[in-house]
Amino acid sequence: MIVKEIVEVLEEWAPSAYAEDFDNVGLLVGDLNQKCSGIIVSLDCTLPLLQEAQTKKCNLVVCFHPILFTGLKKITGQTYVERCVQYAIQHEISILALHTRLDNHPEGVNRVLAQALSIENSRILIPKSGGLKKLNTYVPHDHVEAVLEALHKSGAGALGNYSDCSFSVSGTGRFKGNDHSNPFKGEINKRNEVEEVNIKMVFASHLSAQVINALKESHPYETVAFDIVALDNPNPEIGMGRIGELQAPLEGSIFLNKVKKSVPSGMLRHSSIPSKPIHKVAVLGGSGSFAIEAAKKQGADAFITADLKYHHFFQGEESLLLVDVGHYESEQFTKKLIFEHLSKNLPNFAVVLSETITNPVNYF
Repeated sequence: MIVKEIVEVLEEWAPSAYAEDFDNVGLLVGDLNQKCSGIIVSLDCTLPLLQEAQTKKCNLVVCFHPILFTGLKKITGQTYVERCVQYAIQHEISILALHTRLDNHPEGVNRVLAQALSIENSRILIPKSGGLKKLNTYVPHDHVEAVLEALHKSGAGALGNYSDCSFSVSGTGRFKGNDHSNPFKGEINKRNEVEEVNIKMVFASHLSAQVINALKESHPYETVAFDIVALDNPNPEIGMGRIGELQAPLEGSIFLNKVKKSVPSGMLRHSSIPSKPIHKVAVLGGSGSFAIEAAKKQGADAFITADLKYHHFFQGEESLLLVDVGHYESEQFTKKLIFEHLSKNLPNFAVVLSETITNPVNYF
């Protein structure tokens, strides 16, 4: 198996289209055509992690956080980033990062964090904009069902808890083929009229290529007429954070004890505890201060995240309990999530869960 095949497995699971524009994801170091001897999964890529990879004969690191976030102007070993890249190149170890591809994933970072806290009925806190497109095409009456079936199999027409969604209206299509044409219906060098059905359906942006392929392969026309437009509508299925409810409301201090047990952490930092019970809870793994207002608007009683600064805690305003569990701690379940997916989809391949603790924060 080569690195490219593993990249494809991960792309199918957590598409690059899920990533935020500011992020740096995918294969960061290495060669797509290199033969892979084994995969080691980690939250971060550090020098000790790379040394563990070499010891365990794994030449592909699949990590959550990207070791390369901004451009490198030199690789001289002066910083930990330079030393990691230098070591990886010298020992022919490839590095692949997922980061916001899993932050926005419906089954990703925030889903497993919500599950760890026993939050029920969780849904996306901040749906991702620009994640939807709409297909508009024209099909002859007697081929509508075949085309619809192919499009639905490609993933088009799936909205939330519903699948096979589309809208259609009948009309008249007109065309005139030249001497080199081979029309499915009608004659060349003559204006033809055909009873057609105009089909419209929405699909996730990352499915564009397979939707177009499905349309062309199932459509009887020599030249298929269609257009695809990007929608501003946010995709409710992907996005940052999750929000849901506890099975039963808890008094603030009891809730904090539950958080500390469910999300092992060196310490919890929190705002003042509201007098009302905690029932609706929002979570966002990693740096989540930008989502405080979203949690408020959706009526959260508590918001669990990381990297809150001094002034962020004032934003709780004694109505929203803000809890900072630590960056590493809020994402600690992600490593196992990646490992389990790779192990399931590559059952006969060596996939190793790293033993190296990469958390750079220590508690005294």
